[in-house]
Amino acid sequence: MIRLLVVSVVAIAVLACPLSWSLSVPAQAEAGFDRFLQSLWPRVQQLGVTRATFEAATRGLQPDYSLPDLDLPGRPATLPPGQPEFVQTPGQYLREKTFDRLAARGQQLAVQYRDTLKRIEREFGVPGNVVLAIWARETDYGGYKLPHDAIRVLATQAYVGKRKDFFQNEFAYALKMLQDGTPRADMRSSWGGALGLTQFLPSEYYKYGVDFDRSGRADIFRSVPDALASAAKQLAAKGWRNGERWAYEVTAPRNADCSIGTPDVTMPIGEWLRRGFALTGGGRLDARQLALPASLLQPEGSYGPSFLTPKNYYVIKEYNYSDLYVLFVGHLSDRIAGASSFATPWSKARQLKTREVEAMQKRLTALGLYKDKIDGKAGMLTRAALGKYQKANGLKVDCWPTEAVLDHMRR
Repeated sequence: MIRLLVVSVVAIAVLACPLSWSLSVPAQAEAGFDRFLQSLWPRVQQLGVTRATFEAATRGLQPDYSLPDLDLPGRPATLPPGQPEFVQTPGQYLREKTFDRLAARGQQLAVQYRDTLKRIEREFGVPGNVVLAIWARETDYGGYKLPHDAIRVLATQAYVGKRKDFFQNEFAYALKMLQDGTPRADMRSSWGGALGLTQFLPSEYYKYGVDFDRSGRADIFRSVPDALASAAKQLAAKGWRNGERWAYEVTAPRNADCSIGTPDVTMPIGEWLRRGFALTGGGRLDARQLALPASLLQPEGSYGPSFLTPKNYYVIKEYNYSDLYVLFVGHLSDRIAGASSFATPWSKARQLKTREVEAMQKRLTALGLYKDKIDGKAGMLTRAALGKYQKANGLKVDCWPTEAVLDHMRR
């Protein structure tokens, strides 16, 4: 799922529009864009959108070539959008001051919406503190004002984006939202067309939108009950397990193998504990919790906190495909519920630049150790592959990309 993630919480990288693709659109480009929009009419019509709605939405519409992640001839390739979870270290992204502020506000909102949140948990099985944390992460509890016109964004991405088919479908559903009564003024979005307090793509709105306040329409823009219930419905549909945690912070034993920190390596939590992992803060788990299958997550390799991640971790990850996003939402949900900060502090590890991680991924791919995307992001699969490389070459095994390891690969 593509979204612009917050907010006043962290700085968002801004991608400038190259001079050769300035905001003044050549007449030839305008004509091509108009023809493209007209070609989408049959697809839009199938969703019950009238010609009048289509014309009103597209009349005078121009593409926004300043958006990231476009595929434009003559324009230098841009990196995927600079969302902070992909360019910052965990310590930079998961800031204690941010958690303090958002947790305090979340606790106030938990009181304000107590009855609504109890109803949400009864109907969807998702705790109120979890959906509050999503609301915080996505739009700072509604304090962040989304910067783009969604119709223009989706039309541009459908026209010259790198995922044209995907966005053509989203554009059609956005016009259906207009047809069904959503005011155009409410259709403000991220660079990727995500809408509302908890950031839904238009097609997701029709899958998961809930009229929880019984106003007659699912309003994810202004109704907090609708937005939170819709987020809960989406999590439930993706497999949220009621009564189970999103993750357990643990202390790893000295001999822990960071290269097995991937979703496909799972063991019951009880087995991880028998192998020397210890729950931080003490406490005991019951038989059901000990039997939960979980994988190992070490966001900074052998440095910083470690986590055992059961099913609910990956359910949140389907809401946004970033481990740091899940850690933020999960930890904030705990803080809203009264928990303290991470037991193990984040390290001072430096993040390599995107192009350096890409070079590392290409080398790991050539060696058969890495089989995922070349995207310049030091995600769990990259870290695990790096750990295997370090083991094979007699290097210190810490599963963290550094200049020293990259230099070794180049040699």
